[in-house]
Amino acid sequence: MTAVNRPPVSHHHPQETSLRDGTSRLRPRRSCLAVPGSNPRFLEKAQGLPADQVFLDLEDACAPLAKEGARHTIVDALNNGDWTGKTRVVRVNDWTTHWTYRDVITVVEGAGQNLDCIMLPKVQDAQQVVALDLLLTQIEKTMGFETGKIGIEAQIENAKGLVNIDDIAGSSPRLETLIFGPADFMASINMKTLVVGQQPPGYGADAYHYILMRILMAARTHDLQAIDGPFLQIRDVDAYREVAGRAAALGFDGKWVLHPGQVDAANEVFSPSQEDYDHAELILDAYEWCTSEEGGKKGSAMLGDEMIDEASRKMALVIAGKGRAAGMQRTSKFEAPEA
Repeated sequence: MTAVNRPPVSHHHPQETSLRDGTSRLRPRRSCLAVPGSNPRFLEKAQGLPADQVFLDLEDACAPLAKEGARHTIVDALNNGDWTGKTRVVRVNDWTTHWTYRDVITVVEGAGQNLDCIMLPKVQDAQQVVALDLLLTQIEKTMGFETGKIGIEAQIENAKGLVNIDDIAGSSPRLETLIFGPADFMASINMKTLVVGQQPPGYGADAYHYILMRILMAARTHDLQAIDGPFLQIRDVDAYREVAGRAAALGFDGKWVLHPGQVDAANEVFSPSQEDYDHAELILDAYEWCTSEEGGKKGSAMLGDEMIDEASRKMALVIAGKGRAAGMQRTSKFEAPEA
């Protein structure tokens, strides 16, 4: 399938920020909290946690006999809960099951006005995303909703999905994120460990490096976000922080959280430090000044002992964008040098 050009994302959201070059940031997803759709108590508790994104789950977190009822529980929670400041997502069942179409219809018809994205698990090829896009479009038109407003998140959980990831990443203008699903993926390639996210014994390097980088490259090629999956040792926050730090160092935008104790760690790991955020904003100010008439229309300038140019500006935009999305405030101010 030929990749399609993605138009700028226009989903309005309280935490969206625009960068100085006019491009639109996708929603913040430093922490993506999984909540069983069949558990009203957890659905209520999730509303008060400081997670950037909450996804209400109809897939693995719901037993087969609970799935039908969970659809209606989720619709009620989306329509009547207070999700202020959070990206609201529902994970449906994958297309190899018989639940998917009814998951989408019930949730979107019932709560489409209060829903930001549908997460599609176990995506193996681009056609599966196209099918969801078409179904969403039909429902939006039928219900009188804004067409194209609801985004799609694609979860990559096996070898076939990774091999087809470039086509998947370019399959729909609704697509916002690519997500690594480690547990199913590890099983699909026969990886020799039972602990999700843990390095398998006998391999001296990072066994996940290729997978994470492959997802990241496809995401960035198509202006998508890249999200790391869950870490199941939920009481070991230090280990969570270490695994999250690996993904953040590569450039991932966030990671799943399965427990309230992981939320703060994710928000911290995937936010820039105050020092880096301030420095990025200073670079943007300094570059804007030096290229202006007042600054002499120069292509580069000195910021202290550092030379900055257009490449510096692009790098600073990334850090500044993450900081702004996280609600960070500047603690320094640019002052133009004396003539």
